[in-house]
Amino acid sequence: MRSPIRAAVVGYGLGGRTFHAPFLAANPDFSVRAVVTSDPDRADAARSDHPGVTVVPDLATLLRGADDLDLVVVSTPPPGHAEQASAALEAGLHVVVDKPLTVTAQDARELVELATRVGRSLTPFQNRRWDGDFLTLRRLAAEGALGQVRRWESRFETWRPSESKAWKAAGPATGAGVLYDLGSHLIDQALQLLGPAKVLHAELLRQREGEGADDDVFVALQHEGGAVSHLWMSRVAAQLGPRFRVLGSAAGFTSSGLDPQEEQLREGRRPGDPGFGERSPGDVGLLGITGDEERVAIEPGDYAAFYRGVAATVHDGAAPVVDPLDSVAVVELIEQLHREFPVRRPASATSADR
Repeated sequence: MRSPIRAAVVGYGLGGRTFHAPFLAANPDFSVRAVVTSDPDRADAARSDHPGVTVVPDLATLLRGADDLDLVVVSTPPPGHAEQASAALEAGLHVVVDKPLTVTAQDARELVELATRVGRSLTPFQNRRWDGDFLTLRRLAAEGALGQVRRWESRFETWRPSESKAWKAAGPATGAGVLYDLGSHLIDQALQLLGPAKVLHAELLRQREGEGADDDVFVALQHEGGAVSHLWMSRVAAQLGPRFRVLGSAAGFTSSGLDPQEEQLREGRRPGDPGFGERSPGDVGLLGITGDEERVAIEPGDYAAFYRGVAATVHDGAAPVVDPLDSVAVVELIEQLHREFPVRRPASATSADR
């Protein structure tokens, strides 16, 4: 039996504690050896969640013991991704980086080049490629059930009229805002389903009080194959639209609601628990033409597939389960969107603030 991959998680907020550590702990190919956090409460949580884990206050302290590690997972606010991932790679470790890979495309390209130079893997954490509805959509498209996809409408919307995390309300130069946050998922899914794309139009709005990052965004992309993607991402949606609405030459597909894995993880359920990743039996998609539609079961979501892929990379030398160049393309589009469509306040909101 091969030795488990010795992993450290940098940052133990929502990302590190909820989206990374549980999947590492549930997979026998990994061992959670260390957590980096300077927050006493998060340190206590790490020790409770993973008895025997070493908790250190900063990355420099962790990397002094790099010989006792194989993998570092960076799950901190975006401004630190490039520097932290670079330090881990230069220490000879494989690296997973939460989305967005970096704040700038230049940093992303340099990070990919560094990983190649030092001979270690760099894997962006695009876990929503394994949302159940996206897995279902990709299967239907591959089977030809939709014909040629002409338009994909995708929404990731929530209702959060105020932002509790200060860094998320900062300007886009810090990687804050809904386009960097939720848009990293939606754009990645669009490129995976429909191929390379260019920007057609966008609306980057700040609907909430005060100055800060975008919280309500619409993006239209033109894909090389001819299809268009219409992507909505919002923190201020009082009513939610369909998650997916896909229109093809032969049929359409509509699904609603977010993949259940995030909520299940927040509730304390873990990968491998009965029913993890599964939707309720009545929560289905619709496939066909209006008036002639069939109900389609949504496949179970499988975020654990990401770390199965990471294990194959570290142990067997397989290609990264998420190509880092895919994430470079995502960051390039986000940078272009911010450059060509600066964040603005709606006219009515601006007038009301006076």
